[in-house]
Amino acid sequence: MTTAYDRAMASLLDLTTQGDVGTITDESQLPSIHLMDPQQLYELWERQHWMSAAIDFTRDRADWARIPEGARRQLAWNLSGFFIGEERVTTQFGGLVGAYENQSEEAFLCSQQVDEARHAQLFNRFFAEVVGVDGDFEERLAWARAQLSAPFEVLFDRELTAANRRLLDDPADLEAKVEYVTVYMMVIEGTLALTGQHLLTSHLEREGLLPGFLEGFRHVARDEHRHVAYGTWFLQQKCADAHLRRVARDKLAALLPLASQVLVPPGTDREREGFLGYTNAQADDFAYTALSRRLRVVGIDLGPQIGP
Repeated sequence: MTTAYDRAMASLLDLTTQGDVGTITDESQLPSIHLMDPQQLYELWERQHWMSAAIDFTRDRADWARIPEGARRQLAWNLSGFFIGEERVTTQFGGLVGAYENQSEEAFLCSQQVDEARHAQLFNRFFAEVVGVDGDFEERLAWARAQLSAPFEVLFDRELTAANRRLLDDPADLEAKVEYVTVYMMVIEGTLALTGQHLLTSHLEREGLLPGFLEGFRHVARDEHRHVAYGTWFLQQKCADAHLRRVARDKLAALLPLASQVLVPPGTDREREGFLGYTNAQADDFAYTALSRRLRVVGIDLGPQIGP
């Protein structure tokens, strides 16, 4: 029998992508939103399997060969960030899995780690078969890592790994778990990755390029909206506590300025150069609008000093 709660969840999926309130189509609904819990998100995951090995890159190889060298270099830089990012969030996730509080949360978090590994496999295939980077998985990661900026390394190699290590050291540390979810789901996935995915997807659709990659990339974005939906749910639960709410807000205030620099290629001026045909103001507005919607549901007010 369908319950009122089941109907509310169906309505949330109509209003959002994967239950992520950052994508809500009617902001007047935010005050009455009931977020999906880990069990519901896990069940959603079970209905949405896809295979990175099944993506056909035949057209992509022809497209890549005809893209002008400068544009190809910029795309390779953009994609390198996603490739390394997926590897980082796969290997630096064990702390959160070990910090599960019930079986439903454990199941969902394990499903997310599978997602991240599948995303990394997609990028490994693309760099081998389309970009043409020789060697094995590790050698392609090294090639991609050499393209990245200092802010990227600070966010993924220092902040994320430190948050993971803290949870590995003490899985029962609730403050550490709030910090980790804030770093991973709110900043890395919710603010940085989903903004970059939106802009890159729009660019490739507009140019009619890389259809195989786009197919896989849309699957990646769908997965990450589901991950962010979990992070929003978790923070809503924990940030009812004033101290934990302050922990999350302070971490956001510290990392959002850094995150805004990650999408800027080394040697370029962020204030003068945009991202794949979009101005930095457009990128910031997209990211901040989605983040603000999530934080309204969580109960965190960033304030104007942290806005775009």
